[in-house]
Amino acid sequence: MSKQAQEAREALGARLRGFRKDAGFGSGRALARALDWQESKVSRLENGKQNASEDDIRVWCGITGQEGHVPDLIATVRHIDELWLEWRRQLQTGAEVRQKKSIPIYAKTKVFRIWNPSMVWGTFQTAEYAAEVFQQAVGFYEFPDDVEAAVGKRLERQRYLYEGKRVYNVLLGEQALYSNVGGADVMKAQLDRLMAVMGLPRVSLGVVPAGARTAIWLGHSFSMFDDRLVLVETFSAELSVTQPREIELYHKAFGLLRQSAVYGEAARGLILAASRRFDRPRVRPASRSD
Repeated sequence: MSKQAQEAREALGARLRGFRKDAGFGSGRALARALDWQESKVSRLENGKQNASEDDIRVWCGITGQEGHVPDLIATVRHIDELWLEWRRQLQTGAEVRQKKSIPIYAKTKVFRIWNPSMVWGTFQTAEYAAEVFQQAVGFYEFPDDVEAAVGKRLERQRYLYEGKRVYNVLLGEQALYSNVGGADVMKAQLDRLMAVMGLPRVSLGVVPAGARTAIWLGHSFSMFDDRLVLVETFSAELSVTQPREIELYHKAFGLLRQSAVYGEAARGLILAASRRFDRPRVRPASRSD
């Protein structure tokens, strides 16, 4: 869990503790007895060690006479849930809904800062590359196969590359040019696509060479939307960062990563070299009888 999510959970617990004391329950044990809960649950909720459910909030506020705070506290619980969303929960009905959810974020953003050390960023992906990414996710997370619809929503975001005055600052690790997603034909088309988007007037595409000296560890991928939101993807969940102090760290990290990147002809050279790598025919190992 992020520091921001934990702080929010602890603040919620402090409010619940205040409600308990104001209602005359001198201890967590007394409240637990009145609610027929385990005392440990009351302690975990008050100390931010456990997520409160919406039903927990209703019951707690009901017995402490704080029903008027229920809507506000439920909104807080939902916000905490949104800070750390498990992929299985997000993708339980398929990937299209998650892709659709991101479109308003892209529409509102003026400046993008994107870092991906090992894959091509979603908005730059071809349909075939995106389809392979989603197909892998279907197999890994075991959610309903709606790959075609999900790809359609992902490609819908690409219109923002050509609309308005949005600025795209995108950094890829050189590994992203070689991670074989979908086979040689898919990769060659994807690398051609990268060459094309480099020519767009508001796109700045840099590549961090594999041998470049780094000012900070490469870490994980992240997407920064203006100075208000950073999305971080892990294997298990997606983290939403909205606290200004944490966003500033990602801004700083992006600046340091940028110091290691190459642009323009140097970046094109790396992309072309990767594309030629996918041209090479596979050599059959010689047998002993040859």
